[in-house]
Order: sequence, then C-alpha cells, then structure tokens
Amino acid sequence: MLQVKQFRYAVDNLGYLIYGESCALVIDGGASEQILSFIKTMGLNLLLVTNTHAHHDHTTGNRDLIERTKARLLTYRDLPDNSGIELESHRIHIYHTPGHSHDSICFHVDNILITGDTFFNGTIGNCFTGDIMAFYLSIKRIMSLPQGTIIYAGHDYLKDAMSFARRLEPDNRDIDIFLRTYDQGHVCSTLKDEMKVNPYLRFNDKKMIALLKKMGLPWETEWERWQSLMTLE
Repeated sequence: MLQVKQFRYAVDNLGYLIYGESCALVIDGGASEQILSFIKTMGLNLLLVTNTHAHHDHTTGNRDLIERTKARLLTYRDLPDNSGIELESHRIHIYHTPGHSHDSICFHVDNILITGDTFFNGTIGNCFTGDIMAFYLSIKRIMSLPQGTIIYAGHDYLKDAMSFARRLEPDNRDIDIFLRTYDQGHVCSTLKDEMKVNPYLRFNDKKMIALLKKMGLPWETEWERWQSLMTLE
C-alpha cells in the first residue's frame, strides 16, 4: 500500500509525497528541502516529480528536486485523462479536472484524492479559465467518487471557507463539527463531510435550494443552481 505525506510551504500551499517501501513521487513539491530531508530519512528513491497544474506556486520546487535527485519530471502532456502512474506495482489514477486552469489534474490513489486548486477543503478554486461548464463537470466527477474519499488540496483555505459557508447557512451545525476536526499540520477532509458543509457541493440540498430561491437567484435546474453559487462571494 502506498502512503501519502503532506508538506506545507509558503504560508498556505500544500504539496505531497506518495511513497512505498523504497520509491516515491512528488506532487507540487514547493517544500523541496523538507521533502528531500524526509526522503533521506526514510531511505527512499525519488523517481518522479509532477504537478496538479502549472501555476508557479505549485511548480516552484521542480527544478531543485530534479537537480538534486535522479527524478524525472512528468508534465500535463505526459499524463492523459484516465491514465495512471505505476509506483511499486500500485496505480495512481489521473483525472483531468479543468476549470481552475486548463491543465488541472487530480491524482487518485487508494481512498485519497489530491486535488490541487480544483477543490479545497470546504470550498473550490477560482475558475480562472472562465469555463464554468468544464468546472461544473470536474466537480461532478469528484462528487461521484466514494464518500469515504479523503481530499488533500493544494492550499489550506479551510477557516476562510467555513466563514463563508456559515454566512450562507448560519444554522448548519456540521460546520462546527468540521472546524473541530481541522488540523493545520494535516489538512484533509472526507467527501462525505464536504457534502455537509461545502456550499459548492450542496447545490442539490433542499436547504441550499431554498436559500437560492430566497436570494432571488436561478434555482430550478442543477446547472442553474451551480451558476448561481458561482456568483456568490
């Protein structure tokens, strides 16, 4: 079984090391010094470096990691949708999830999903592509995964996300429960919990539909509800 270790850097960025008994892969390795130290301590061989997307704050550690190891860089072009990366006989599944950027990728291994800036704990990323439909389909794809899927995101925006969620649903007690589980040293959540508190996943919830109606926003179809939620700040 592969393991995943989270590394925090640049205040709120989150990068990841996926590793087995002897080999490892880095995703968004901005914490290069910490990653290299961990690899040395664990006696691991870093084989691959890759990214959830090509924004600079996620690629900043690539050169350092490649120059100081024998790792190979995998770019978006090397990782087609529904393909996979083999690491010690285990498969890491690749999902293209455009919306935040055209080249956004999620990495799925066992019950863990590394989402980059597509999906944060408690919220979603900005749609910098302007393609709201593509982003909607990407989020729907993530929502179709098992409820026990653990979300590891590209940034820690959880507290701000819950402040926004509470403004929309002040009576949602699940927000308090969600906040009590927050650990700055290990930021993650299950898809099941996200469905209870993340406004951008709750477009089919009766309470969210009632809220959109009360706000005078389009609500009759799922697509209309999604677009209405994307206008809220």
